[in-house]
Amino acid sequence: MLEVSAVMGAKVLERFSAGAPRGSWPAEEYAAARRAQGEPATVVMDLKSDAYLVVIPPRDDD
Repeated sequence: MLEVSAVMGAKVLERFSAGAPRGSWPAEEYAAARRAQGEPATVVMDLKSDAYLVVIPPRDDD
C-alpha cells in the first residue's frame, strides 16, 4: 500500500476504517472488484484519519 501523499490528486472511491477487525481486507476486496470492472483502483493508507482509501489516479482530462 502507498501513503496518501504519494497519490495526491487521486480520486477517493471509498474509505475503510483501519481499526476494523478485518484490517485492510474490505478495502482490498473493493479495489479488486473495481479493477475487475476496468478501473485502476488501488489501496492507500491515510495515516491522519487511520483509514484505508480506495483511490484511482487523476485522469489527464480532469
